[in-house]
Amino acid sequence: MKCLAIIGGGSWGTALAISLSRLGHTVRLWVYEPELVPAINEGRCNPIYLNDFSIPSQVVASNSLKFCLKDAQIVLIAAPSNHCRSLYRAMLPYLIPDSIFVSATKGIESKTLQRMSEVMEDVISARFRPRIAVISGPSFAKEVAREDPTAIVVAGSNRNINKTIQCEFSSPSLRLYTNNDIVGTELGGAVKNVIAIAAGVCAGLGFGFNSVAALVTRGLAEMTRLTLACGGKRKTMAGLAGMGDLVLTCHGELSRNRTLGFLLGQGRQLADIITGMRTVAEGVPTTQATIKLAQKYQIEMPITEQMNLLLHHGKNPRNSIRELMERRLKDE
Repeated sequence: MKCLAIIGGGSWGTALAISLSRLGHTVRLWVYEPELVPAINEGRCNPIYLNDFSIPSQVVASNSLKFCLKDAQIVLIAAPSNHCRSLYRAMLPYLIPDSIFVSATKGIESKTLQRMSEVMEDVISARFRPRIAVISGPSFAKEVAREDPTAIVVAGSNRNINKTIQCEFSSPSLRLYTNNDIVGTELGGAVKNVIAIAAGVCAGLGFGFNSVAALVTRGLAEMTRLTLACGGKRKTMAGLAGMGDLVLTCHGELSRNRTLGFLLGQGRQLADIITGMRTVAEGVPTTQATIKLAQKYQIEMPITEQMNLLLHHGKNPRNSIRELMERRLKDE
C-alpha cells in the first residue's frame, strides 16, 4: 500500500481520495478551504463539494502542503488548471525525486498554452526531473465515489510508471487502461469541455438529438485535428480520453460545462452563471487557449471558434449555431 498526497479537495480530488483509500492506501488530502479540514477529519464528509459520501478514516485532510507531501510516494494534483502553476511552485520545496506525479486536471494553461503535464514539468524541473503521468477519461466524481463501474486512462512516456498507477488505482469499480500518448490524452480531456458547452447550448435552445449528435461528431473531428497537429495520436481520440469523455460530458447531467452551455442557451449571462457555480467549468478558459493553439497550428475549429465568440465576445447563442450550419459545404 502507498502513501498518497492528493492536492485539491474539490469534487474530483475528494472522489479519488475516497476511491484510493478504499484500496487501503493512506491518503493525505490538501484542501484550500480551512473549514474543510475539521469537516473531513471529524465529520468524515466534504460538505462543500461532495456532501453525500462518507470519507474513510484513511483520508486525512490538511491545509499544509508540507504535511500532505511528506514522504508521499504518489502525488496527485486535482486543481483548476489556471491555479496549477502557482500551486506547483508552492509545493516545490517539499517534493522529492522518488515520487510519481499524476495530473488529474483537464485544461490548458491560458498564458502559455501548455498542457498540465508540461506546466508540472516546467516548474518541478527547477529542482529535479519529475516522473509524470496523467489520468483522464469519462468519470463524474459522484459516480466514482458511488462506486459505479468506471474506466479511465493513465498516460505517460514511461511504461513502468503507467503500470504502477494502473495497479495502485484500479479497483473493482475503477478500471484503468494505459497508453503512451500523453499529448492526446490531455488534449482530449481539455477540449471536450469546449464541445460540451456547445452541446449544452443546443439543449438550452430546445434542439433535439439530431443537433447534439452532429455537434458531438464534428466536435470529435476538431479535437482530432488539433491532437494530430500537436503530436498526439488519432486512436487516442477514439478511446476513453477522446470519444468516451466527450460523450459523457456532452450528455451527462452532472457535466458542469454542459450545464453552463444549457443556461447560456436559455438566455442567461455568463457572469451570472459563473457566480452561481461553486465549482469551475474548465471549458470557459480552455476555449480561449484552444483557439490560440488552433491558430498556432493553423487548424480549423469552427465549433470552438463560435463558443469563443459566445463566451468572450457576447455573441448570441442562436446565431452561433446558425453560423455553424451555414458554413461552406464540404466533404466530411
